[in-house]
Amino acid sequence: MKRRFLAVCAAIVVATAVTACGALPGSDEESGGVTLWLMKGSASDSFIKKFTDSFEAEHPGVDLEVKIQEWTGIGDKVNGVLKGTATERADVIEVGNTQVAQYIETGGLSELTLEGLREWGSRDWLKGLADPGSINGAQYGIPWYAANRVVIYNKDLFEKAGIKNPPKNRQEWLAATQKLDKGDRQGIYLPGQNWYVLAGFIWDEGGELAVEGNGVWTGSLGTPQALAAMDFYKELHALGDGPAGADEETPPQAEVFARGQVAQIIAPPGQAAQIESLNPALKGRLGYFPIPGKTSDKPGAVLTGGSDLIIPENTANRKLAVDVITALVSERWQTELARTMSYVPNKPSLAHAVQGNEGAAAMTAGAAQGRATPKSGRWAEVEAKNPIKPYMSAVLSGQDAKQAAGAASDTISKVLSSDR
Repeated sequence: MKRRFLAVCAAIVVATAVTACGALPGSDEESGGVTLWLMKGSASDSFIKKFTDSFEAEHPGVDLEVKIQEWTGIGDKVNGVLKGTATERADVIEVGNTQVAQYIETGGLSELTLEGLREWGSRDWLKGLADPGSINGAQYGIPWYAANRVVIYNKDLFEKAGIKNPPKNRQEWLAATQKLDKGDRQGIYLPGQNWYVLAGFIWDEGGELAVEGNGVWTGSLGTPQALAAMDFYKELHALGDGPAGADEETPPQAEVFARGQVAQIIAPPGQAAQIESLNPALKGRLGYFPIPGKTSDKPGAVLTGGSDLIIPENTANRKLAVDVITALVSERWQTELARTMSYVPNKPSLAHAVQGNEGAAAMTAGAAQGRATPKSGRWAEVEAKNPIKPYMSAVLSGQDAKQAAGAASDTISKVLSSDR
């Protein structure tokens, strides 16, 4: 598939190249309106109002319209804008970080490589947000905010087990969890199909979910690294009563944890509010730590969720659209968003924004090791079919891991490389 890339301009660090590549369409807008699509729940009403008022004050004569979108059906709506077939228009659109690849593949995105380098500090972005938004060195999705899983733990159960400090590496984690897994207490509630957690373990081992070569994707769950990750998952899973054939929503793990006999779960820190609402006695008794890595020098890898910002190529307001992103990714508004919504900012250097928020701070520490799913426009189809879940259940139920991994990898390969 042929695409036009301007990334070469970013690689030639000379004034003439920057000038030539900077001659972008729609660069003369100084007034008028600009439309920003944000997803429901991504930002509070107060944040949106403060941001809108500030942006309009800094851009006299410009009206910023923020439209809130539902996640359900958003793919078709965004594609309609990108193709120019939609009745609605948008100049900046928030999309899921792992969705960017499919929009790059279908076309219609404005390349933002140069703006990223010159204005937005792209060299410092979180890898798990930035990588899904680029292809062949050209940046299309601009990191906005991130979220990822941490370990939420019951402080009372840790104290009863004599565990004073959260574990820093896998061996400490296993040892602590073994101490916690006594009697009717579960050391950890880890359902058998939490493939998000397995993905982090695979990356820690140096493996991948799938690899690409010469334009062909191949599932890679059967590599020694990925199999070692599944071995560790199995060891951890055995220290609790998580069902082998279900994911974290069946039943909802927050409900299981709220009963008070589970020492740990792996979840976004925001799940703590749900736990406390189900069991008010746990309020103030929940702690957080990053998923431990193989060694103590850094946390374990995590699957980074979150959002990127894109600009449709057909916008008539490119300069204003760029200005909107410039504001949203600035330290001021990154800090405001992180503190308001307990998100991870788009740069590790902004981690100070969530100091004092234990859950967000643990999430931010883990985000430094964040990764994203394979950069294929077809990955959403893999998740819809999701051969990883039954593979995990098969291994936890005693089936041969290599054989089960091979079958799951074959399915991943077929989905990623088949014709649409």
